[in-house]
Amino acid sequence: MGRKSNRKHSNTQKSGKKTDAASLARRILQFLDNNYGQEFNAKQIIKKLEIRDALTKGGVEPVLQKLVDNGSVSKTPRNYFSSNQEPGFITGTVDNVNPRFGYVIPDDPSVSDGDILVKEADLKQALDGDRVRIMIYPMKGKTGRVEGKVLEIIERVRDEFVGRVEISPRFAFVVPDFKKMHKDIFVHRGDLMNAEHNEKVIVKLTEWREGDKNPTGKVIRVLGKAGVHEVEIHSIMAEFGLPFEYPEQPDQEANAIPEEISNKEIQARKDFRDITTFTIDPADAKDFDDAISYRKLENGNLEVGVHIADVTHYVKPKTALEKEAFERATSVYLVDRTIPMLPERLSNGLCSLRPNEDKLTFACVFEIDDQAKIHNHWIGRTIIHSDRRFAYEEAQENIDKQSGDFFEELTTLNDLAKKVRKKRFDHGAVNFETVEVKFKLDEKGTPLGLMVKERKDIHKMIEEFMLLANKYVAEFIFKKRSGADTFVYRTHDSPDPEKLETFSNFAKRFGHQVEIGETKISAGLNKLMDEIQGKPEQNVLEQLAIRSMAKAKYTTEPKGHFGLAFAHYTHFTSPIRRYPDMMVHRLLEHYLGGGKSPDPESWEQKCVHSSEREKRASDAERASIKYKQVEFMSLAEDKDYEGIVSGITEWGVFVEITETKCEGMIRVQDMTDDYYDFDEKNMRLIGSRSKKMITLGDKVMVRVVNTDIDRRTIDLEFANNDEKKSHSRASK
Repeated sequence: MGRKSNRKHSNTQKSGKKTDAASLARRILQFLDNNYGQEFNAKQIIKKLEIRDALTKGGVEPVLQKLVDNGSVSKTPRNYFSSNQEPGFITGTVDNVNPRFGYVIPDDPSVSDGDILVKEADLKQALDGDRVRIMIYPMKGKTGRVEGKVLEIIERVRDEFVGRVEISPRFAFVVPDFKKMHKDIFVHRGDLMNAEHNEKVIVKLTEWREGDKNPTGKVIRVLGKAGVHEVEIHSIMAEFGLPFEYPEQPDQEANAIPEEISNKEIQARKDFRDITTFTIDPADAKDFDDAISYRKLENGNLEVGVHIADVTHYVKPKTALEKEAFERATSVYLVDRTIPMLPERLSNGLCSLRPNEDKLTFACVFEIDDQAKIHNHWIGRTIIHSDRRFAYEEAQENIDKQSGDFFEELTTLNDLAKKVRKKRFDHGAVNFETVEVKFKLDEKGTPLGLMVKERKDIHKMIEEFMLLANKYVAEFIFKKRSGADTFVYRTHDSPDPEKLETFSNFAKRFGHQVEIGETKISAGLNKLMDEIQGKPEQNVLEQLAIRSMAKAKYTTEPKGHFGLAFAHYTHFTSPIRRYPDMMVHRLLEHYLGGGKSPDPESWEQKCVHSSEREKRASDAERASIKYKQVEFMSLAEDKDYEGIVSGITEWGVFVEITETKCEGMIRVQDMTDDYYDFDEKNMRLIGSRSKKMITLGDKVMVRVVNTDIDRRTIDLEFANNDEKKSHSRASK
């Protein structure tokens, strides 16, 4: 306190009363500007600004008069003052960070240099994801950020939440699972649907009056006892708005489709039924939406066909099937189940390219030589008859042993794929090989073990031919009229240089140098990906690298794909599980039939919807994996684990456990050996007294001290610090 007083006294001596008056004017003007449309008298302003000394109080009215004289402030006959500064008004989406504040992401990024900070008191009960209209304060707040307040909630993005019921004698609350819902929901005892204490429920908001601290809701579905596998998975499905069952009408439409393929339909297609064809998919897959055909040509080249299930032959526009497919937009793969985009009759039956059955397909067929140079290609509708359904493991074994069904064809295709892949990387593609985990579950859903999925040559082979088909389909449409024809592209912008530089600095902490010059980005990232293969930091650095990239999306804009180094790219190869692929098939059919370019606006809206649904599916999939990771660690051996610091915030240190790939957090408030300051720029914590630094990438030893299934969190502690250990164990 002494130092502050001396500084203040020194400033007063140097600057005199003029600086005090100017400072007071700035404070008053900021207050009035930030309360645009409201009027205050001098006493109210003194109270609001918490002015206590008599000298400054006496200066308020003269300063106000000067602000009136220079036109900054208006004065009413009753001596009330208000700002003349016009604020900005924008619309945007709420990102509700924590209970104290959130951000509004503007619809039009050009209106503000960054997101707008909104304090909790100014959110007007807006929740995460809501679209709002806000007023931007003319002057920046103490944080140096642009601030504002919500004037109107344009659209509530959700009014249903999953949570755990807490019941007391007179009332009940639902504690939401959703981490960005920071208010418990009050429920009258009569609106509980007989839910019991600690059960999981879905609650619907019914009222939230201005001035009420908590919203009111009523239970609309009881899911069951918290912690039970089926209940927790249903909770995740409800949290992300995923459907529990397929509606009756589209199901009936699917069941009414005949299995027989008419001669007329066969005559309208290229017939590949006599050409060697097979599918390669995961062992537990039931929907096979891509097949490879293979034959040698007389000129010595190969003909390789990528045949894709012709879903749009069966799913017609303006049907209930079509509407439901659009609404879902993607299949969702949770840890123990698939929530399909299409009914089972289509996804696992009519459209699935099952062996020894005639199937209708849309194909991209290549003539390719032994150096993987493509001489010709053809795009159109085909009919196939798959000779063999391979699981990835079977096909890989046939290549490795050089024996078994179609081992020669598989080997040749694998060699070609490697050459195609090399050309792609030489051209600037980025080699992201993310680590995926899979759980072995018992009949009750309890995790018995965890394994890291291994990507072998056969996975990469299938991927390479799918990428090739997607690329050629996109280029085929683009080249027709130099991109003037409406089409659905999958685009990926170049990474933000600032994010790349930050990532490069992180990689250095692991001893890796990343070249990020404009022409070296891809080469630098690929070199890093090769270096970290099999190392403890692999998963952390891969995830950070992906986060530093732009997000891929669907759009009608014919832009390129940075990650794949393709000038044009689309999604054509998975229409059973992705609606954008159905859109691509429809547009392809339209153009191949000589149709003119449709209006892009409605197609762009469908692209935006599909991108949003893709994100929802990805978030739900991650949540289900995180749930199983938390459960797995709750059952794991009580021991010290080696880990890597994977993230740092002002409130905690995230650590990925190397053995299990599970991430937990050490809370700053539990680190009692020192007071730690957060250095945001360098993403590290620094001990005030010891100057000890905790930085991203540090190798540490940790112990699990608590797991919370509801919040899907793992609480850790540093294993080599007795003080922290005793404190944390006590709190547990």
